[in-house]
Amino acid sequence: MSKTLEGNLIGTGLKIGIVAARWNDFMGDKMLTGAIDALVRHDVSDDDITIAMVPGSYEIPLAAKRMADSKKYDAIVCLGVLIRGGTLHFELIAGEATKGIGMASMQSGVPIAFGVITTETIEQAIERTGSKAGNKGVEAALAAIEMANLLKVLD
Repeated sequence: MSKTLEGNLIGTGLKIGIVAARWNDFMGDKMLTGAIDALVRHDVSDDDITIAMVPGSYEIPLAAKRMADSKKYDAIVCLGVLIRGGTLHFELIAGEATKGIGMASMQSGVPIAFGVITTETIEQAIERTGSKAGNKGVEAALAAIEMANLLKVLD
């Protein structure tokens, strides 16, 4: 008979790092607030949450990797808001942030949840940071809890 292993959403005893970009912070702050609220609602102690603020999404992977390598955290949540403009800047930043966050997780072995939203418009960003499309910060925080608990089961 097959066996299915899953993480749960109980954050008791977990230590969570959050890396949040200040760029577009009027929406990013909503994601950060949502992530913290979700963690606390799932029994992560406020004292066990550490937030590292970085200038923009491009800087997220380095801070996430450094936090993961410290072995102080069971999971990391990365939060940022990228809105397409009229130049290639958006594609370059989005691609490097995505690749860097994935590499940081794979190299460190620590779950790093991807909460960097990439949108075409400000309206889409507003929808994804607490409006009709939910709050992607909340979703990333829940993914971090679940993955931290799954890795404990796998170990």
